[in-house]
Amino acid sequence: MTSRKKLTKSALFISSLMLFSCSGNSDEGVENSDSTNTSGFVAQKNDGNIFADVQVLQYEVTGFDKLSLDQKKLVYYLYEAGLAGRDMIWDQNYRHNLTIRSAFENIYSSYEGDKSTTEWNNFEVYLKRMWFSNGIHHHYSMDKFTPEFSREYLESLLSETETTLDAEILDILFDPTADNKRVSLDASKDLTLSSATNFYGPDVTQNDVDQFYAQKIDATDETPVEYGLNSQLVKNENGEIEERVWKVGGMYNDAIVEVVKWLKLAQGVAENAEQGKALGLLIEYYETGDLEKWAEFNITWSQATAGDIDYIQGFVEVYGDPNGMRGSYESIVQITDFEASARMKVVADNVQWFEDNSPIMDEHKKANVVGVSYKVVNVAGESGDASPSTPIGVNLPNSNWIRKVHGSKSVSLGNIVQAYNNVGGEGILNEFAHDQEEIDRTVKWGKIGSKMHTALHEVIGHASGQINPGIGTPKETLKNYSSTLEEARADLVALYYLLDEKLVELGLIETIDVGKAEYDDYIRNGMMVQMRRLEPGADIEEAHMRNRQLVASWAFEKGQADNVIERVERDGKTYFEINDYEKLRVIFGDLLKEIQRIKSEGDYDAGAALVENYGVKVDKDLHDQVLERADALNIPPYNGFVNPILTPVTDENGNITDIKITQPASFEEQMLSYSKQYGFLK
Repeated sequence: MTSRKKLTKSALFISSLMLFSCSGNSDEGVENSDSTNTSGFVAQKNDGNIFADVQVLQYEVTGFDKLSLDQKKLVYYLYEAGLAGRDMIWDQNYRHNLTIRSAFENIYSSYEGDKSTTEWNNFEVYLKRMWFSNGIHHHYSMDKFTPEFSREYLESLLSETETTLDAEILDILFDPTADNKRVSLDASKDLTLSSATNFYGPDVTQNDVDQFYAQKIDATDETPVEYGLNSQLVKNENGEIEERVWKVGGMYNDAIVEVVKWLKLAQGVAENAEQGKALGLLIEYYETGDLEKWAEFNITWSQATAGDIDYIQGFVEVYGDPNGMRGSYESIVQITDFEASARMKVVADNVQWFEDNSPIMDEHKKANVVGVSYKVVNVAGESGDASPSTPIGVNLPNSNWIRKVHGSKSVSLGNIVQAYNNVGGEGILNEFAHDQEEIDRTVKWGKIGSKMHTALHEVIGHASGQINPGIGTPKETLKNYSSTLEEARADLVALYYLLDEKLVELGLIETIDVGKAEYDDYIRNGMMVQMRRLEPGADIEEAHMRNRQLVASWAFEKGQADNVIERVERDGKTYFEINDYEKLRVIFGDLLKEIQRIKSEGDYDAGAALVENYGVKVDKDLHDQVLERADALNIPPYNGFVNPILTPVTDENGNITDIKITQPASFEEQMLSYSKQYGFLK
């Protein structure tokens, strides 16, 4: 999913604030609501589903009741396969996560002391934040959580509940300098050593990684495997670098065996031969760890477009690796929304027109864009890196050569988007929009503008452009800047075409005002609103946030001579007003052309300069102002979801006769039940 991923937007819709997951994660959740609705919890400020900077919602599985029994079984088996691998993301994120989770959950479940104290409340919040982020580092900023309770208090809880936790781990929890960043993108440091991710042994250096793969990677190989995708890189007892492969019989064996068990059951009720073949290849990949088999699976999966059910499953997105190689475990089970998909099919059908008319250099265009499919789907269950924080759109596979030769699948997670919309408010929009005209345009056209941005980003953006022969993959050439530049490139494709009359001609939008609303939102978010996710004085390190600020701030600078985007100061507050949308579109096209050149030519220095100069540093005074304005609104900047519970109904012989869907009573209940049912790694 070449992109993913979530930010707060205006009230009524999700826009490009959300992380566009191509790996797909949504960016920032919409604002919370004070009313009850069918897809979200009641947003009471003392509700257990609102804590720290997070609000946890529910989503409905629309269309499930219309499936046949075998289709329901397929959904259920894929759902169980996803959850069976849940422990892997916890261990991938940090080497002590599973131990800490076990200890904290035992305290939470067995402590019988005073739970009315501030310290107990702070302990609960810490645990919930850990659940939400699949570990002790923030899911977005990657910063380690700071306990708001004392070490002495934690030690008393451990003692009273007869729970053990090593002194080394206690030291790490309370030392702000120890393992303080899960993923560091600070190019002035050794990226591997300065990142706490468990993708690498603690003594593996950046140079070790580079040298190990330099011996394996052939830049002239036109069909390379995704080196390093499914392994941990460590030094053995002899000091030699080696890969610990995630497979049956290898690292994570106990969890992967369970994943495979459920995938085999899913294969038995596949909707068609091609779907069954893809599942079989995925099973072989898990059993062997063979990356050639992973490529074969992706080719088959990308072309298996028939049927109502689909899935994302495996070690997929590489945002959690400072070197952009290793894939975080994730699973998304999907049911096609046929009515919505039919409306948006026109985007995929016209992908070649978009490629031919792109402002990028002719030599960087694909002469024949193949195999692009786009569907709106309803999620039936998520796990790993996709849960509780989820993408709103996904485009896969990530392999450039497979996408070029065989095509890709793009999906928009329709019921997730709807759940966000159902808890919307207008606070952020009213606070940061320049004037009433901008607010009115956003309210009227913002929802469709956001959906079109997602569609164009996923379907056209990630499918466009090509790498020059002999250059190597972007992961190899652009390294730690690859993800940011790819997301910027896909965003720019979407932005460029959102102001094109072709969208009106194709019946995708009614008016160019849709594009103007999305331009307003993108600049407002990239220049200001997304800063509310940063701690005071912090730089931007998350790839999607870097991407959005890079695009917005570069466009602001390049348009200054013509006052394309005006910075307005009024009543002590800052706003950004777009004065010329057509000129801004040209600027977006110019930046798209340059970023595509950087990617096509593997120009690391130019890519690094773009990201470092425009995407990393924030205006401190403006950041302080944004925090003050946003804090007054009391709107959590992050949203995520519990999953519905799928339960088989059986007859007296144990045969499944139906699958029942219910909602968990609470976030805490679901997290505790997951550890009990799917805790396969110790």
